[in-house]
Amino acid sequence: MQTLITNIRQLLQIRDISIAKISGLAMAELPLIENAWLLIDNEEIAGFGSMDDLPEIDGAETVDASGKVVLPAWCDSHTHIVYAGNRTQEFVDRINGLSYEEIANRGGGILNSAKKLNETSEDELYEQSKVRLEEVMRQGSGAVEIKSGYGLTVEGELKMLRVIKRLKENHPAAVKATFLGAHAFPSEFKSDHDGYIDLIVKKMLPTIARENLADYIDAFCETGYFSVAETERIMQAGLEFGLQAKVHVNQFTAISGIEACVKFNALSVDHLEIVTEGDIEVLKNTQTMPVALPSCSYFISIPYTPARQMLNAGLPLALASDFNPGTTPSGNMNFVVATACIKMKMTPEEAINSATLNGAYAMGLSATHGSITVGKKANLIITKPISSFYEIPYRFGSDLIETVMLNGKVFK
Repeated sequence: MQTLITNIRQLLQIRDISIAKISGLAMAELPLIENAWLLIDNEEIAGFGSMDDLPEIDGAETVDASGKVVLPAWCDSHTHIVYAGNRTQEFVDRINGLSYEEIANRGGGILNSAKKLNETSEDELYEQSKVRLEEVMRQGSGAVEIKSGYGLTVEGELKMLRVIKRLKENHPAAVKATFLGAHAFPSEFKSDHDGYIDLIVKKMLPTIARENLADYIDAFCETGYFSVAETERIMQAGLEFGLQAKVHVNQFTAISGIEACVKFNALSVDHLEIVTEGDIEVLKNTQTMPVALPSCSYFISIPYTPARQMLNAGLPLALASDFNPGTTPSGNMNFVVATACIKMKMTPEEAINSATLNGAYAMGLSATHGSITVGKKANLIITKPISSFYEIPYRFGSDLIETVMLNGKVFK
């Protein structure tokens, strides 16, 4: 089946030749066609161009996109969509003056979510998570990475990863699974870090590999959580089971975690609210994608990733939502893009590049997702009539999406 979209006001992120990622000054360039057409053949993009050069195409279903902008669906490379319940009380606690660390020290935070998750059945966990995934798909996300990390037991982590696998099988969005057993130390291992890491390496990883439940491995490399040495042990174990690293790092402190991640050829380093000049030098000319999570900074009032400093130094950057129950209870990538423009001083072009092609790179999908390129998946956002794509971040609280297409079909 073919679908021809015509009279597109602006067709964004067009790439005649597929590229993996965009860096530095090139991030300010977002190739587009004014007054364009786009042809979809089954699940893939089959052609595009100016309406002035529209060829004869017989038998295609035609969609008139007059006044509308078409762009690739968002690629959200960092989420924790699979969780049980919520942490609304902690939201109120923060308003009343408690810090993230204070909440965690009294049993809140990740350990709170772990308790709820281990009390929830796999089927109920799936139903709760399904609602969230479908919500972000309606908001334009066509590719989503989902982490475990709220189990912190063998059974809990496997339950989460099996739920992620079911979500992947039952939804048209591309889903990547990341094993984050090293999210926090359970209470019973608070004084026995080696014991918990042994559990991850010797009990969890073999089963995960045997059942093919994860694409990547992660750790929360941060003061008070996993040290650099402990994170290196996790990354090494992951490589031995075929799992490349995608690591939480530099959220609150800079402890040389980025250097360790680059040494282990991590696919991405995520958060980066605190970034030193040394970190930037380490990231230059590597294959590791820095990932910023601006809605996390917004929600818990911590610094924003220094995007301007990083882009001016020639680095690439991806944007992701960090959708989770404690620090970012939203997976709306439209808000992420707007916040990056408003608070991180990224241009709309830079933000859209970060949330599409570079987001796809940060989960190993840039060959099939993230740009308008012949042969890639037809995962598209079609906006309501707007004057230009600048309205997407400018009207940050408005729902400007009219249609989301995933694998060439309208998602309802």
